[in-house]
Amino acid sequence: MKNYSEEKKLSFSKLKGISEKSISIHHDKLYGGYVKKWQEIQERLKQTDKSSANATFSDLRSLKIEETFSANAILLHEAYFDALGGEGKPEGEIVKALENDFGTFENWQEEFKAIGMAARGWVVLAYDFNDGKLRNYLCDLHNQGGIWGTSPLLVMDVYEHAYFIDYGSDRKSYIEDFFANLNWQVVEKRFQRVRKQEK
Repeated sequence: MKNYSEEKKLSFSKLKGISEKSISIHHDKLYGGYVKKWQEIQERLKQTDKSSANATFSDLRSLKIEETFSANAILLHEAYFDALGGEGKPEGEIVKALENDFGTFENWQEEFKAIGMAARGWVVLAYDFNDGKLRNYLCDLHNQGGIWGTSPLLVMDVYEHAYFIDYGSDRKSYIEDFFANLNWQVVEKRFQRVRKQEK
């Protein structure tokens, strides 16, 4: 489980609109629970009878499916938490790349926010190694909606647990505050990392 520095925890306490209580429950209980389940799955996989593997039902099949669910839950949550705690000011080469692939930064942001209203789980801005473009993806489940050959740069959690304590059913306000709290330096760092992999 990713334990954040005191500085990062302090940035969580200063988020606009998203309370420290909400972040604490989200990180410590929900995300922490996925980490524990992933670890449990790893242990059970070591003991699973592989000779009974079957596409209709088998312990191996069930564990491998739930492994992807819990692993992606961990990775998506970490990307979400990592990008929170900034001032929401877009900066870096990522902004130019978004303008290039979406026409304008505003076009990208409008689409990302609209997907946030349409999704049941996640919105992911990802770099697609298949064609070198930035794309927004909708994921209703942790292990559904991801595309092979892409790397997430910015992740927004729109499951109700991410906002209901602070916003009730007002998801739109939560999305606005998510953008106001973004640390674009984190997004830029991820972008630079994937670009290095391209070379």
